[in-house]
Amino acid sequence: MDVKLKPIQEQVMVITGASSGIGLVTAKMAACQGACVVLAARNEADLQRAVEEIRAAGGRAVYRVADVSDPDQVERIADTAVREFGRVDSWVNNAAVAIYGRVMEVELRDMRRQFDVIYWGQVHGSRTAVPHLKRQGGALINVASALADRAIPLQGNYCAAKHALKAFTDALRMELEEEGAPVAVTLVKPGSIDTPLFDKAKTCLGVEPQPVPPVYAPEVVAEAILHCAQHATRDIITGGMGKMLSIANDFPRLADKYMEKTTFESQQTDKPVGDRPNNLYEPVAHDGGERGSNWTGRTKSTSLYTKAALHPEVTALAAVGLGVVAVALLGRRVGGGESDARIVDGVGPGAEHKLPSAGQLSTP
Repeated sequence: MDVKLKPIQEQVMVITGASSGIGLVTAKMAACQGACVVLAARNEADLQRAVEEIRAAGGRAVYRVADVSDPDQVERIADTAVREFGRVDSWVNNAAVAIYGRVMEVELRDMRRQFDVIYWGQVHGSRTAVPHLKRQGGALINVASALADRAIPLQGNYCAAKHALKAFTDALRMELEEEGAPVAVTLVKPGSIDTPLFDKAKTCLGVEPQPVPPVYAPEVVAEAILHCAQHATRDIITGGMGKMLSIANDFPRLADKYMEKTTFESQQTDKPVGDRPNNLYEPVAHDGGERGSNWTGRTKSTSLYTKAALHPEVTALAAVGLGVVAVALLGRRVGGGESDARIVDGVGPGAEHKLPSAGQLSTP
């Protein structure tokens, strides 16, 4: 059935993992556009700070401290939304934690904890949200990763959790559609995003981890989330190189060899970790705000691929433009000249022969 979703200014939106990164940026953006927002995370100080900033800007927001690995605490997030704003129109499952290390070196206890947050946390959120969304219609948005489509080394368990989340989300979507439930179920798959996730990661590498370029701003993902909250969307990859990484599954062994040569080094900085805390089991003193500190390179503020994917009319115009560029390139090559055409967002003329980089790595 066609699910009718409200404009964002009429919505009550719940966002988990909202104390930093993608979740925090999404909450602020939604509130700025008029939504009533319920922020949830483990770090109360950062949640309180975020809500105060939203209210100071004229927005409406409340928070609920919760560890999403506990289903009872997730239920209390919904209770807060209903008590304060009367209902839930969109629910965004976004909480995540990161671990870096070879699969055989990461402790099993840590691997289980990561699954508890990334996979079970979103299962708990989905099972809590769906009964509320069924009442008047709404959107369930699960934030996975481009790594839900393609695994990379040093984040094997993270990739496994995101793969599991993708399967869960796909199955839930089909079941709800079959029964005619008025719930749009979306899987958002961010590429490499500049957030504090890396700064708080538990790592066995001895040095600080980092996202791998091209790196996008969390606003790129937040914009996609808010679009999906208003327009039923099956899934969306944010970041052009995220799409290329997904396409790498068509050439699995070639992609394996490429990643073996590039992604071990590219996920590591040269900064020692020292004894800094991580947030695998407990929140750190400060979740880090919207952007991370480990990444010091260029952060892309927009993704033409994502805009095109969300707006088919733009895709049509882009196709015409690429056709013009292709004709121009062909003319230059026939004439013996060198082409100086640029690849935009990792997708475009000349991009099809390139192997995907690990540019779409961890999410929030």
